Amino acid sequence: MNAGKQKIDLRDVARLAGVSLGSASRAMNGAGASAATQEKVNQAAAALGYRPNHAARVLRSRLSRTVGCLLPDISNPLYAQVFRALEDEFLRHDYLLLLANGANDVDRETKALGTFTQRGMDGVILAPGNERNAALVEALRVLPMPAVVFDREVSGAHDAVLIDHAGGVRRVVEHLLGLGHRDIALVLWQGDTRPVRRRVQGFRTAFQAAGLPVPDLLVQARSVTASVKAEVTELLAQPERPTALIVQGTHMLNSALRAIAARGLQVPRDISVVAIGDTPFAAEHDPAVSVLDIDQAETARCLVDLLLTRIADNGLPQRKARVGLRYVERDSVAAPPRYS
Repeated sequence: MNAGKQKIDLRDVARLAGVSLGSASRAMNGAGASAATQEKVNQAAAALGYRPNHAARVLRSRLSRTVGCLLPDISNPLYAQVFRALEDEFLRHDYLLLLANGANDVDRETKALGTFTQRGMDGVILAPGNERNAALVEALRVLPMPAVVFDREVSGAHDAVLIDHAGGVRRVVEHLLGLGHRDIALVLWQGDTRPVRRRVQGFRTAFQAAGLPVPDLLVQARSVTASVKAEVTELLAQPERPTALIVQGTHMLNSALRAIAARGLQVPRDISVVAIGDTPFAAEHDPAVSVLDIDQAETARCLVDLLLTRIADNGLPQRKARVGLRYVERDSVAAPPRYS
C-alpha cells in the first residue's frame, strides 16, 4: 500500500485477503463468493476499516438494497412485531427496511407509496388500511417496483401473503362450543379490511356448522386502538351475558378485561377470554390470556421470499402464500359456570 494513500478501497481489501479484485467484489456484494473467500474478505475489510461505497454499488447493480414497508397503524403492538420480524429477515439479505405509518389514512398511504417511488426503492411490502379505496389501488397499480401485499385483498396482480383468520377463529369458537359455551362475543374494530371480514366469517361458520344460531354478540370499535370498555360493560349487564369473549388486539383486550373486573367477574371462572394476537400483556396478565396468533418469523420469511424473488425475476406468475393461525391455550379459558 502506498505510504501517502489515505482512502482504503477494494483493491486494498483484495490484496490483504490474498484474492483477486473480482473475488473481493463478489464477496462484498454477496454475489456468490465461496465461504472461504467470503471469510477472508470480511476479515480483511474489518482489519482495514473498509466500508463499501453504497452509491457506487447502487449504480453498478441498479439496486438500492432498500425496501419500503407500509403498515396501517404502528401504535398497534402486533404490527410492531411484524415490522421487527421483517427487519430481521431483510437484514439477513443485506437490505434496509424503511417504515411508513399509514395510520389508516388513505392520503398518507398514497403519499407513502409515492415517496417509496421517489426514493428508488427496490420493492414494497404493504398492509393498507384502505384496501378497497380507488386512489390506493391506483397508486399501487402504477408503482414502478414490485410489491407484496400483506393480508389484504387489493385489486391487481400482486403477490400476497394471507393469514387464515377465518379458519383460526372458527377453531377457537369450536373449542369454546366444545366446553359448553353458547353465548360467545366477538370484539373487533369496524374497519372494512380482510382480517375483520374473515374473522366474522369464521365466527359465523363455526356456529352454522354446529347447527346453532349465530349469537348477536358482535362488537366493533371505531379503531384498532379504541377502548371497548363501555360496549363490553353493556354486554355483561345483559340477563343472558356472554360466557366467552374473543377480543382483537392489545388495546381492546385491556379495556375488555377492565370491563370484566368492573362488573366483579373473574376470568375464567365467570367468563373465558381469548385474544387475537399475542403480546407480552396477554402472556403476563394474571391469568395469562389464551391467544390466537401467527408465527411472526414464518410470516416474515414468506413476505421477504416473495418480494426478493420478484425483484430478481419480475416475470414470475402471481403468487399467494397462506399462513395459518395457532391457538395457544393458557389460563383464561374454562367451561362456562353452568357447565363447570
